[in-house]
Amino acid sequence: MWIKIISRRYSLYLRGNDLVSYYEGIRVPWVPTREEFIEQALDLANVGKGDILYDLGCGDGRIVIAAAKRGARAVCVELNPELIKRAMTNAQAEGVDHMIKFVRDDIFRVNLSDATVVYMYLLRSVNDLLKPKLKAELKKGTRIISLDFEISGWKEVKTMRVSSPARIGTYYLYIIGLSDV
Repeated sequence: MWIKIISRRYSLYLRGNDLVSYYEGIRVPWVPTREEFIEQALDLANVGKGDILYDLGCGDGRIVIAAAKRGARAVCVELNPELIKRAMTNAQAEGVDHMIKFVRDDIFRVNLSDATVVYMYLLRSVNDLLKPKLKAELKKGTRIISLDFEISGWKEVKTMRVSSPARIGTYYLYIIGLSDV
């Protein structure tokens, strides 16, 4: 049985434990980043104290929690009310909730101008729709990490293959001012 929740800008479908959000009419399923890939992503972008990391579609908060444990401040942007609650609970359990701002909103509406790092595990079509926003709002030198999906027309500064027994993936690192020209 499917349950459909609709607002002006998004729809959320629930089927059992499956969560699917629709940003601007594009279906984006919640597929969490594998735990064993998280530190590699943060290492790739050299995330640490002094950084402000935005996770666009933060799900259960695992990326922002890991960034906060490294001393970075983080912003967890999530449209799904159940997932944002889960992220808050997880951050409290890890003792880093004071380092994380939780924003329940559409990723296309949140101002990203203070980000030094942006993490995305979205679809290529969503990455491409975000491209003008990223270029307009992010300052030169801001690092963007995307798992598995490139940003069309931008040149990655570095790629990193990641693997576990159950999955293989690719991280793409972009830097505003180098990748978007």
